[in-house]
Amino acid sequence: MKAVAEHNDGLQALATRMRSRRTTNLFLKRPVNRQLVLDAIELARWAPNHHLTEPWRFYHLGKQTIADAVELTRIVVTEKSDAKKGDFKARTAAAVPGWLVVTCKKSADEMLQREDYASCCCAIQNLLLYLSEAGVASKWSTGPITREQRFYALLGADPAREFVVGLIWYGYPKVLPIQSRRGVDEITTELP
Repeated sequence: MKAVAEHNDGLQALATRMRSRRTTNLFLKRPVNRQLVLDAIELARWAPNHHLTEPWRFYHLGKQTIADAVELTRIVVTEKSDAKKGDFKARTAAAVPGWLVVTCKKSADEMLQREDYASCCCAIQNLLLYLSEAGVASKWSTGPITREQRFYALLGADPAREFVVGLIWYGYPKVLPIQSRRGVDEITTELP
């Protein structure tokens, strides 16, 4: 009986973590311990991946690279919109204490590419759940900078060999939003 109760407690704790992980845009200035992020990456790499391709690559940005990425954000948004919006996006980006970029290895095999992309998404979810359990909030972005050749150059990444799956902004949250989801009966089809 005790083993069943402990098992149920563990399941409930996992369910609570999964429901409470939130995307946030507002972070405290408090830095996140580097080792915590490396621990999250260590768990991310245990995501399922077909044929154990391990298609992911993690780029953990330091202060100088973040500053360069903020300036690139200003430039890209200004080019696509206007200087006012570019300045706003740069200020928003500059307020984020932690940046991590996750890329996926490219493949000429369309099915393998789909499987590898899905694996990278699973890895990111593992990472985000671990950070969330540690009280660190995040935002998984696929904004314009992630498709920018100048961003690849900033990372030292080869766009012929890999593509960005997500720019992960992370830090201790100022506020966590509250959300809801449609009911299971609304998204599930039972088949005989």
